[in-house]
Amino acid sequence: MPSLLQLRTGRARLVDGHVTAYGRDQQHGPVTAHALGLAGDEVGDPRVHGGPEKAVYAYAASNYPLWAADHPQHVARLVPGAFGENLLVEGLDEESAHVGDRYRIGTALVEVCQPRQPCATFARWFDDPLMVKAMVRNGRSGWYLRVVEEGAMQGGDAVTLEHRPDGAWSIARVLRVSYRSPPDKAELAALARAPGLATSWADWAARTAVSERPGPKAL
Repeated sequence: MPSLLQLRTGRARLVDGHVTAYGRDQQHGPVTAHALGLAGDEVGDPRVHGGPEKAVYAYAASNYPLWAADHPQHVARLVPGAFGENLLVEGLDEESAHVGDRYRIGTALVEVCQPRQPCATFARWFDDPLMVKAMVRNGRSGWYLRVVEEGAMQGGDAVTLEHRPDGAWSIARVLRVSYRSPPDKAELAALARAPGLATSWADWAARTAVSERPGPKAL
């Protein structure tokens, strides 16, 4: 059964001239998950981070050794928290986590709603702008969660699947369709209807599916 290995939160602070909450700290007791995120957790730029469809960011523990093998120059930084995750999860990855999945963690109920898109903060953390495109290529993005029912969770909790909608798309499939170049407009139209997909991602897919000059999702 999947489990929560670590729960991490961070406060926004100034790092090298940029306000960021990247580099979250492990918490060892229960933390409340609410509609806008975990208690005590902040984001550096609320224009692009946070909100109910980016409330909690989960990452697969199994991705870490794969990154280390591909990028040995960054192995010292490839430790838990390196992707800015709130939840480090064992037993789930981008192929097995599906949009619309509802998981019970502790007393909270959360729902998978979109992949993470790599950003400049991610590149600065590794001091390597090539890491952004590397995440797009390898699909090890992690995924964002809505909080459906508020509750407390902590490291060691089981991550129990309570519901998967019919026709659910895996996070890996969302990524493949979204970043394909040139895009497949029929697949994008189907993606726009994927149950549980975050509104911004679904709106982009719907617009691109009818565009005269469609392109992959911008970074």
